[in-house]
Order: sequence, then C-alpha cells, then structure tokens
Amino acid sequence: MTWRSPLALVRDALQGQRAREKELRSLVSNLPYEGQEKGKQPNRFFSSNSIKTTKYSPLFFIPMNLYEQFHRLANVYFVGLAILNFIPVVNAFQPEVALIPICVILSLTALKDAWEDFRRYQSDRKVNNTPCFVYSRMEKQFVERRWKDARVGDFVKVVCNEIVPADLLLLHSSDPNGVCYIETANLDGETNLKQRTVANGLCTSNFNCKVVCEKPNNNLNHFKCYLEKPNEEKVGAGIESLLLRGCTVRNTNHAVGFVVYAGHETKSMLNNNGSRYKRSKLERKLNIDVFFCVILLFTMCLIGALGHFLWLESLPGVPPYLVPDSSGHLDSPGLTSFYMFFTMIILLQILIPIALYVSIELVKIGQIFFITNDLDLYDEETDSRMQCRALNITEDLGQIEYIFSDKTGTLTENKMVFRRCSVMGTEFPHKENAESSSRRGGGRKIHPYLDFFLALTICNTVMVSMATAKRERAHVSPRSSQTNNPLETFSNLIKKASLFCQRKPKRNRTRSEDPAVGSAKMESAADTNGVQTCSLHPLSQRDRPAAASQSLHYEAQSPDEAALVHAARAYGFILLARTPDTVSVRLPSGQVLDFEVLDTLTFDCTRKRMSVLVRHPVTRECVLYTKGADYAIMELLGTPYAGNGCGNQKDVAAVTQHHLDCYAKEGLRTLCVAKKVVSEDVYRSWLVDRKRAQASMDNREQLIMETSVQLETDLTLLGATGIEDRLQESVPETTVALREAGIHVWVLTGDKPETAVNIGYACRLLEEEDLVINMSLSLTPKLTSSCSLFFSSYQNSQSGPNVSIPKSSTQVSSLPNIALVIDGNTVSMALSPDLQDRFVDLAKRCRTVLCCRVTPLQKSEVVKLIREKLKVMTLAVGDGANDVNMIQAADVGIGISGQEGMQAVMASDFAISRFKHLRKLLLVHGHWCYTRLANMIIYFFYKNVAYVNLLFWYQFFCGFTGTAMIDYWLMIFFNLFFTSVPPIMFGIFDKDVSAEVLMGVPELYRMGQGKGEYNFLSFWISILDAFYQSLVCFFIPYLAYQDSDVDMFTFGTPMNTVALFTILLHLSIEIKSWTLVHWITMLGSVGLYFIVTLAYNATCITCNPPSNPYWILQSQMADPMFYLICTISTVAALLPRYLILPASNSISPSPLLQGRLLDRRDPDTKALRIQEWRGFRGGGEQVKRYRLSPPPSPTLDTPVDYVPEFDLTGDDFSLNVITHQSTVHT
Repeated sequence: MTWRSPLALVRDALQGQRAREKELRSLVSNLPYEGQEKGKQPNRFFSSNSIKTTKYSPLFFIPMNLYEQFHRLANVYFVGLAILNFIPVVNAFQPEVALIPICVILSLTALKDAWEDFRRYQSDRKVNNTPCFVYSRMEKQFVERRWKDARVGDFVKVVCNEIVPADLLLLHSSDPNGVCYIETANLDGETNLKQRTVANGLCTSNFNCKVVCEKPNNNLNHFKCYLEKPNEEKVGAGIESLLLRGCTVRNTNHAVGFVVYAGHETKSMLNNNGSRYKRSKLERKLNIDVFFCVILLFTMCLIGALGHFLWLESLPGVPPYLVPDSSGHLDSPGLTSFYMFFTMIILLQILIPIALYVSIELVKIGQIFFITNDLDLYDEETDSRMQCRALNITEDLGQIEYIFSDKTGTLTENKMVFRRCSVMGTEFPHKENAESSSRRGGGRKIHPYLDFFLALTICNTVMVSMATAKRERAHVSPRSSQTNNPLETFSNLIKKASLFCQRKPKRNRTRSEDPAVGSAKMESAADTNGVQTCSLHPLSQRDRPAAASQSLHYEAQSPDEAALVHAARAYGFILLARTPDTVSVRLPSGQVLDFEVLDTLTFDCTRKRMSVLVRHPVTRECVLYTKGADYAIMELLGTPYAGNGCGNQKDVAAVTQHHLDCYAKEGLRTLCVAKKVVSEDVYRSWLVDRKRAQASMDNREQLIMETSVQLETDLTLLGATGIEDRLQESVPETTVALREAGIHVWVLTGDKPETAVNIGYACRLLEEEDLVINMSLSLTPKLTSSCSLFFSSYQNSQSGPNVSIPKSSTQVSSLPNIALVIDGNTVSMALSPDLQDRFVDLAKRCRTVLCCRVTPLQKSEVVKLIREKLKVMTLAVGDGANDVNMIQAADVGIGISGQEGMQAVMASDFAISRFKHLRKLLLVHGHWCYTRLANMIIYFFYKNVAYVNLLFWYQFFCGFTGTAMIDYWLMIFFNLFFTSVPPIMFGIFDKDVSAEVLMGVPELYRMGQGKGEYNFLSFWISILDAFYQSLVCFFIPYLAYQDSDVDMFTFGTPMNTVALFTILLHLSIEIKSWTLVHWITMLGSVGLYFIVTLAYNATCITCNPPSNPYWILQSQMADPMFYLICTISTVAALLPRYLILPASNSISPSPLLQGRLLDRRDPDTKALRIQEWRGFRGGGEQVKRYRLSPPPSPTLDTPVDYVPEFDLTGDDFSLNVITHQSTVHT
C-alpha cells in the first residue's frame, strides 16, 4: 500500500462526496482496471458491498451507549442527583450509595443493547462473508468471492435459489427469452414470482456500454437507467431489468448482472429502517403526570427549605451539632436553607419513579407474548399467527374510537370468482349450481366473443409454470377454481369463433403434443313464453384434456387476473406460456396461437387500466387489448366493432353500462374489456416516442404514462366482467360487535359506490332501516351548500323540528341510523382546507361512512383529517400496497396477510390473517393491555408518593435537616427488589373481566375510550390516597413510640415494614384475578424483605456510618408492640379504600363490575345474562348471516330499481338522501 498525502485523501473524499450526491451516476465496467490500485478504479467513489448495521464499536460502546440512554430525561435527572450528592454541603447519603439505583438501571439497559448489537454484528459478518461469483478478466471466468468484495461495476453471476448480493442490472439469463424469475419475499414478503428481463438491444458477449442510473433511493418499484453504447445510442432500462439485493433467483438456471448499487446504497438497505417506534397515548399522558410529580417534588423541597430556615431562626443560639468550617465560619440560615433545598431533592428523589419506564417495557413484552400466542388469533389455513411489529403501543388497542378499513381483501376474501360477463351488449349470468340462464339470443357474429376471451387471456401479467414447480400461494385452491367457480361456457358460439382462426392456418404453429380441448356444447330451447334462450354449461371433465388442466400452473400478482385467466381457461382459451416477447394461447379447438408481444402498458393508479399490444398471428395486425375500470374505459370508446350486429358503439356502451351497474349493485367487482387495431404507421411513430420515454431520465414515469394514454384512444368495447369477492368469515358479527363497542367503522375503497353499499349491507355496516346519504359533488359548487342541505333534509325526513343534531362526537350515538356514502371527487373537495371542518362536522354525525373511488393518498388524508380534527384514536386496517399510506397515517396500523402480498403487513404495527381476529384483538387484548398498564402506572405513582412522604413527614420532627429514619440501603432495596416485581406481574397477568364476557358484551370496551381509566381524576385520587396512607403509616408508629427512648432506626423499621404491607395489600385490592404468579410474587416479596433486612441488620454494622442498624429488626420482632403497630397501621391505612369501593360499587356499579359479576355465574346463566344485557343496551338482535344474492338477469326492458331517491339540488351537483332496502338476504 503506497503512502498518500493528507491533501490527496481530502481531495478524494470531496470528489467522492460530489460523485455520490449527483442525481445521475455514470458507471463503467471494472474489468479493464482489474488488478490496479484503488486510486485508479473508475467506480471507487461509490459504496462497497460490505454492510454494517451495528450501532456501537467495542472501543466506544460505553460513551455511545450512555449518550443514547441520556436521551431519556429521567436518566439525566437521576444521574444529576447522584452527582449532586457528591457535593458535601448538600449530600443526604453516602455519595457512592446514591449511585446504585441509576447504575443498576443504566447497566441493565446497556447489557440489553450490547446483546442486541452483538447479534447484529454476527448477522453482518455472516452476510458479508456469503460466497458469490464475480467475473475475473485475468482468469477469464467467474471466480468465487465474498459479498463484501463485490463492487460497483463488477459482473456478478447468480444461480438458481441463490440470493442476489447487490442491485444488479440484468444483462444475461440462462432462459432463451432473456427472462429471470425472482422471489421478493425478503423485501416485501410476497412469495409469488416476479419476472425480470434483459434490457433490449444489448450485446452481452462484448459489453462496453456506459451505465447511467439515478441516485440511490428506497423506492422498490421504480428504477431509472439507460445504457449508452459506443455509438451513443441509448437503451432505456427500468425496474423490470433490476435484480434487487435480497431477492432469490427461482426457476432460472443462472443470471448475470452488472452491479449498479452496492452495500448501504442498495434499495433493500435503504429500506432497512429498523423497528417501528410510536409513542402511545398512555405514554404521552404519563409524561404529563411525571411533570406534575416534578412540580410536587419541588413544592415539598421548597417547604423543606423554608422549614429549615424557620427552624434555624427559632434557635436561641448555635447548637453544638452545627459544626463551623475550618476557618470558624458558619453559613447563614438563608444559605443553609438554599443548600437544604438540594438536599431535600436528593432525599425525596424517588418521588419520580425511576423503575417505571423499565417496568412498562417488561409489561409490554409480556403482553405481546400472550397476544402472539393466542390460539384464537391463529389461522390454520395459512399457518400464520398474530404478529406484533410495534412493541410500545399495545395499550392503544384498548382506546380505538375510529376504524378505517379497506374492502377488498380486508372485509372480503380477495379470492375472486368469475360470475357474470357482458359481451357486446349481451349479458351472460352464471349462477352458482344453475342449470341455465335466460337471455335473448339471435344471429350473433362470433368475432367479438373470440376477441373478448383472447383479451381475458392475454391482457394480464400472469406467468405460467408447470405443476411440478408449484409454489406457496401461487395456486388457486380447488374451492376457488371449481366449487366456487361454476362457469358455464358459450359452447357452439366459442367453437364457431375458434374456427375462424382455423381458416387461416398458414401463420399458426399448432402443437400436436398438446391434446385438443373438446368442443363446448350449447343447447337451444324455448321457454314457456316462446323466447329463445341459451343454456350455458361448462366444459365437462371428459372434454377437458388432462394435460391442459393438470400440467399448467398460473402465478398471478392479482387475484382478479387469476380469476379472469381461469375463467377464460374454463371456456377453452388456455394460456399456455408467456415470455417477454410472446404469449401462447390454445383455443377451444385445440389450435395454438402465438401472439408477438410488442409492448405492455402496465397498470397505474392514474389511468386505472392496463393494456397489451400484440401482433395477431392470423391477421398480422397490431392489436391493443385493454382492461380496466369501467369509467376509465368508457370515456375512451371510439369506433364500434367492425361488422357486429349489435348496433352502434353507443348502444353497446349503454347496455354494457347498465349491466355494470347491476353487477355493482350485487356487490361484484367490475372490469371493462376493449380492443383497438393499430395501423403499422401509427405503431412505428408511437414506438419512437415510447423508446424515447423509456430512455429518458427526467420525468420518465410521466412520459411513459403519456405514451400509454396516447395509444389508448378510440377503443372498441368488447364487454365487461363481474367477479365475486365473498365476505370473510364472521365479518358481520365483527362489525356489529365493534359498533356496539362504540367504535365508528369507515370503509375506504376504490370500488364503485354501488359495490361498496352492497358490501356494507352484507357485513352489517348498513342496516335496512338506515338513512343512507349518497353524496356526489361536481367541481363547480361548494360542499358547504350540500352539507346544509343534508341537515335540512335530515330534519325533514325525521318529521319536524324536534330532531336535535349533536354538537360533539361524543353524541354521535344519538343518531344511530345515518350513513354517508361519498365518492372520491367529493372527498378531494372535502379535504381542501376551507371545507375540512364542514366535512368533519357532517361525518361525525354518521354511524358509518363509505368513501368510494378514493386513491391511496386520499385514504391517508382522510385518516389524518379525522385523527387531527376530532382528537380521537384511529386504527387503519388493510391488506394491500395501496393501504400502506393509510396504515401508516393512523395511530395504530394493522395489516392483513392475505392475497395481495405482505407490503401492508410490513408497514403495519400489528398483523392478523383475518378481519374477524380484530374483534378479540381489540375487545379482549386491547382492553386488557390498556387497563393493566393504566392501573400499573397509577399504582407506581401511588407507591412512590406514599413511601417518599414517610421521609417528608419525618422532616417536621428533625428540623428539616434531610435526615432519614430508614437505612438508605433498605430504601434502595425497597424500590428495586421488595415492591418492583408484584406490579409488573399485575401488569402482565391481571384480568378485570374474562375474555368470554368481553366478547359477549362489547360495550365494556367503551371504558377505555376517550379519557379512559387513566385520567386526571384517577391520578390525583391515587396521589391523595397515597398522602393519607403515608400519614397513617407515619403517625401511628410515631404516637406509639412517643416519649420513649427508641433510636431513629428502631422508630423507622416498623414504619418501613408497615409501608411494605400497606403497599402490597393495596395492590391485592386492585388485583381482579388472582393467579399462582400473583401469590408467589406477593409472598416472595414479603419473604425477601424479611430475609434481606434480617441479614443486613445482622451483618452490616458500619455499612452506613455513623448509623448503626445492627440487630434492629431482630429486636423489633421480639417485641409485641411491633406486630400491633404493623396490624393497626395497615388496617387504618387501607380501611377507607376497603369501605369506599364496595359502597360505591353497591350504589352505582360500573359496567366492568357487572361484567365481573357475570363471570361468577354458571355458564348457562352467564350466557342468558349476556343476551339480556345486550338486548337491554340495544345490541342484542341476532346477527344475520348475510351473503350476496344470486345475480338476476337484468335487461334494458326490466331495469333494476336499486334505490328510491329524490334530488335536493340543481343540475350542478346531486345530494341524494335515500332509504335503502337491502339487496342482500339471509
């Protein structure tokens, strides 16, 4: 290693910083510079692939850890007092002894941090030393290196089932189509395979391109890059060509990539933010009460300082125990009182509970253990259990007031079942287990139906693999694909459509090894009215080829796509293979068509659609197949289908729109399917713009979207689909229980209002007698006008002016029958600053709110608005990536591990597998966690105030000199050992009400909402109780030993014992459910106190000079007076609490007390009482088992009368107040 001057090192550091901060990076291959020193390497300024996630180093662990711990002000406070005790004029005890409590706390925390950091170090070392293959020019082959040795500009080879060591630009794949399959479970939790392709137009045999990429960022779904060839031609590359560090290569023999980001600059490391931290509502309240304790402490110290001053002033002369300094000077009473203020702070410091924060962490760990191991929250089907990803907000689960829920995958199963379709204005319903369905049929042309099912098969991102390569969560369960998908086929219609392609076989490539799919069958008959009908039947198992139905396996990123592909497969249109360049489809006749894929216009939230541009193998035309949301497709329609006999495009669109409305009102998910024939000239011109957009580094996403919009015009409507997404198990029961618990449930979904309303009735968010306010607002008018109309129309609908509108959110329950349905356009207006208050004022009066057609950003904005305006505890629950913003915006975020991957789970605080688990998680565990922790915190404050006041009362009898009548070692042990474990066990194991009663009577959950049990009043009542008990515990021993000659410790030891019994018996009154753990900790604490005190008094003669605690307790235990004092003092201290609590519970029993009384009943009586309670409270109606009704067969002649409505406004906007009769039934 050559010596370099400091100036050169500084220059390189500055150059490296500038290179890393550039928005664009230019990277070249390291091969020409192999073996040269680092200073000549072109990519030397970029991060190496070695990672370091440890926080500390062995040399600087102690100072860095102390610096971290001193971010907690409580630690700074106690360390400051310990240091203050070293000043002779203010010290209250031995300086060394005063350090013990804070040293114990800091040491335990440091040991925990050291262990965690050591585990991180072991993980880093294992990862950095993982082997990988890097190409060497000298050896002309890939050689084995370590991950930490890979650098930006290297060529790395990854084989099947290996993890990608760095972010690699894919240059070569063993797949002949240049495809590499990866699994991203380590990044986003998704186990379905993703496809990565080699950038187009590259020659990997002699790679001499310059790679220009964007600055590293943490966006896993976007990557901008282009490769500049020697002839200055630019080839664009995106996320579809990037192998991310941490992904696993699957179903690909090997792949070679160029390292663009390494080490801490990789996207996976930039997303590694560690554990989530949120401050709970209880913790914020705790900090306020600690501040009150500080004020109380300072007040007591001021009293002590003033009392000491008055005591000194009252002395007739200088007493002999006031010793002057070496010069004979004696401080003045004022200065001495000033010093006494700090002495009193040291003496009374335990008024601030030093062990409370550590105890809270231990309690939360215990609570999380029991939550995650609850078998009722375990899902056997997915083999998943409850996950707690945020360790410090468990108590917030017991204070939720608003729940914001996604619909698809959260309330529903997200297991899509193809139910109905409309093709060129002809509607084909598919009833479950139905034999036939009547529709008008006639002389229909066959071409549109062929295109419709080809679009379903081609226009998606579904990948095909063999059955032997099946992977977790990739397959569709038999229940979804067969039992719940009783598809009926178009029989002869499809058969004739496929024959159109057989007339031009010269451009097709038929695969003889694949057996042909048997033709479908269609029966025609006349009904009793003489109307021609079509009986639709699925292909029989005999007609289906075994190889086609068993050897192929589909992996879809979306359940909707999987349902469409399986539906097309049931009709005989089988997706055989998909590569970046081709899609192979087998027709019902058995013939295979190989479509050349020209481009794929991926789905985005702005366009709300996706398209695939292919070259038809028969006609050689460029055909664009598009599917998307109905409103996104309908506005792009142009020319009608060539030669169809169903009327013009407008007629087909109108009929199809009517069918879509009917589907939505039945709760089905709707999609429109369209096509467009693109001429060669238009395609070539568009392709130039497309390539230019893909190679652009500025506004690439916008330019690519603009090119997509440019092509997706003048579409020809083919048809529409209706897909059923069934409710999850026990969703109606869960929503009813949550509403009875006082929780407002909102649904934020991107579906149509009709679909959301239908699901709302099915899951009992809406009832048949509810007044549903359907608000749809245009851009022109003000939302304030519609809100005013709502109030007036509501009062009119309630027949008169006697209806009262509540003014606060706490009165919402007075109007239990109002629901608001609002669309995304109106939501965007309502979120504007000048309309927020009006919207919140309207929404808080509604029991249920359904926000439809909202974007992910609008979801999060709605959550933030309600949380900030109403000052309520919010919970957001979702299952997909579009719910991440909403989950992170709420006080508590819950992810559901469903069919949409794990991004919502990874962004959440808690993860469940079913929506029904939310009921027990909140009503039982949330209630327990909150009440346990709230009561434990209140008890900690009580315990410390009661004990420290014993020292304070003694100051009135010792001239406020800061003297303690209890040995300081025993004072330390009192808080660290004798009384620390029982409250922790109380916070972990106590159950005020059983889980059965909490589930049966959801109203009990309301006790934690709002201010809850831990509030301003309960805190100060416990403080006053502590003052009273300390007075009793001090003055009864004082009166007993008055005018006697006992020494100070003989007087203080009974007082210390009485305090122990009083504090522990006070806790025993608070414990609602005694367990073996409670008995062991209680009796163990008492036994430990006597053992330690007896041993200390017997062995420690000069531990705390000049005090002498020798044989104090031994002498006390031989005196009957000791036992009499302990008994009388303890009974007198606890008697008011023991009398007042039963009296108040007898006069006005709380709901929680009534719940505890129910637990004492026998099971039959308990169940009966619970039903009576819920019936009396208005929540006892039987929960109905709702399901979506079988779809009718809508026609233009018989329109479906969905909702009666009346218009309250003009033409600019509509506000419909409707009383809806549910379309769902039992």
